[in-house]
Amino acid sequence: MSKRIGVVRFLGTNCDQDVFGAVQEVGLKPEWLWYQDQFDKNNYDALIIPGGFSYGDYLRCGALAARAPVMKSVIEASHQGVPILGICNGFQILCEAGLLPGVLVRNNSLRFRDGWVNLNLVNPASAFGEEQVTKVRLPIAHGEGRYFVEDDQVKKLFDDNQVWWTYENNPNGSVENIAGVLSDKKNVAGLMPHPERAIAEFMGGEDGRSFFTSLLN
Repeated sequence: MSKRIGVVRFLGTNCDQDVFGAVQEVGLKPEWLWYQDQFDKNNYDALIIPGGFSYGDYLRCGALAARAPVMKSVIEASHQGVPILGICNGFQILCEAGLLPGVLVRNNSLRFRDGWVNLNLVNPASAFGEEQVTKVRLPIAHGEGRYFVEDDQVKKLFDDNQVWWTYENNPNGSVENIAGVLSDKKNVAGLMPHPERAIAEFMGGEDGRSFFTSLLN
């Protein structure tokens, strides 16, 4: 039986179909989770929060979504060790919900950035990514993707192996080139680039596949 992957949708989420398709493409079973509903954490093998502009990015990116009813179930799932991946706006939501350290703020250029970036693996997330894959090329599309924590927290993140991926060429001013981080238990992961937009050569590359195929194991 295919593993069930919950894909959370908020008002303004616009990468949900891409994530849903990527999960299907590798042989997993995606199911929608609506922002107004709660769910049984035991029904899902992993959860993904896609990118987009939840609630129109009003107040702060991800701040309103982090307080939606569905997040009560997401938080409960995180405490039980369920693998959870937040991509772009999903990363922002996980930070706003307190499931990941740090915040995502306006790019240092003060402009929306899109294009392709190279990433280097710092510490593996066992659920999201095959360990032999240590370098990937993925697309970005964000206006508020600059990862920030205070200086003392940066050292702690590296010491505790919570830095997941770093940019080779920092596109947004993120502290220490950080592109993705992990929770202290390593089951919650946030990534600013979009692996779901790089799962086939016609998209420009397929380096994003490993973020989903790893869930088959």
